Amino acid sequence: MLTNAPRGTKDVLPEESYKWQYVENEFAKMCNLYGFEEIRTPVFEHTDLFVRGVGDTTDIVNKEMYTFKDMGNRSITLKPEGTSPTVRAFIEHKQYAEIQPTKYYYNTPCFRYENPQSGRLRAFHQFGIEVFGTDDMMADAEVISLAHDFLKKMDIKDVELRINSVGCPVCRKAHREALKKFLTSKYDRLCETCKVRYEKNPMRILDCKSPVCQELVAGAPMMLDYLCDDCKEAFDQLQENLKAMDIEFTIDPKIVRGLDYYTKTAFEFVTTSLGAQGTICGGGRYDHLIEEIGGPPIPGVGFGLGIERLLMLMEYCNTEIKKPDPIEAFIVYIGDKAKKYSLGLLTYLRSQGIKAEMDTLARNVKGQFKYAGRIGALYTIVIGEDEMDTGELSIKEMATSEQTKIKAEELVDFFIGRE
Repeated sequence: MLTNAPRGTKDVLPEESYKWQYVENEFAKMCNLYGFEEIRTPVFEHTDLFVRGVGDTTDIVNKEMYTFKDMGNRSITLKPEGTSPTVRAFIEHKQYAEIQPTKYYYNTPCFRYENPQSGRLRAFHQFGIEVFGTDDMMADAEVISLAHDFLKKMDIKDVELRINSVGCPVCRKAHREALKKFLTSKYDRLCETCKVRYEKNPMRILDCKSPVCQELVAGAPMMLDYLCDDCKEAFDQLQENLKAMDIEFTIDPKIVRGLDYYTKTAFEFVTTSLGAQGTICGGGRYDHLIEEIGGPPIPGVGFGLGIERLLMLMEYCNTEIKKPDPIEAFIVYIGDKAKKYSLGLLTYLRSQGIKAEMDTLARNVKGQFKYAGRIGALYTIVIGEDEMDTGELSIKEMATSEQTKIKAEELVDFFIGRE
């Protein structure tokens, strides 16, 4: 039906939208504190950007992208993640020619055709940050630190940081051969997706959610045992940096993340708050992504965080989010002449930063008072001919029914004094 939202999408009504505004504002403030600047990229991109950037062995590219031909017969895709479009913008606008590092943050809608479930929608929203232009592990630690501080600010309970290194093309070669050798005898029992991964990117099999595949990879060779000297040193530096920042972590050799572009650092913040382990935020380093998309060889590191899942966890953890301020003043008018006077008064109150309302449905006086109570107005101001003639207004506190008489010119001071 036309009056039903498409499956996997969700409307955000006013009783929920104030929570969104809260987390969006707090994320922006946290990023600003860390020296990140906002970037906004289009909702859709050329399909090749994601095929080259995300990788053709990922579930996103293989199964989940919303791809279509536009009027010019170009293949276009609604963005399934925020990193590749940010990299594209960085290259297109030659930001690499500016002083480095470049530090971006974004709050963006994303789209993936997957089975809708709790905290996972087909049209969803993602916070993310990216740091371009440095391969120093201080940048990795800073990215993790920002996520750590933000989740703490959101009062998410039972959060654990897990880190790993997924190596580089040099050391991955030896691990790839060892892993394929380990899986050769198990190949026929792998799921169809992992059979494709076996040829293209066998390390992704370690990330498969299939219980059968998870059982098959038990005891498999892990990347940490095959790191080259450079990757091992980088991983050691990351751990030292996190310790210096007093951020607790656990090394988890099975973290490989769901995207092909990661190198070296891979990390996840996981929680058991909902009864089962779930990833809240994940990210890592991608030193070759900018070059693969068509830019110069510039390293990068970042993370992504789903807003819907974050809000769900915040609700579960009973995080307090302040509700919007109530209507301070509701003007009740008596007659057409008073209505015009009230409109001027309403405009004046709002210009002074006072949240004010009046009736727009031509209710009678009793109906106006009733409506003011229903919307939670703190005070009502009655305007009739007597009030206009004398300039003395009657203000009623709705909670106590206490009435006060004040002069019109003292009205603003009356409300400001109660803030």
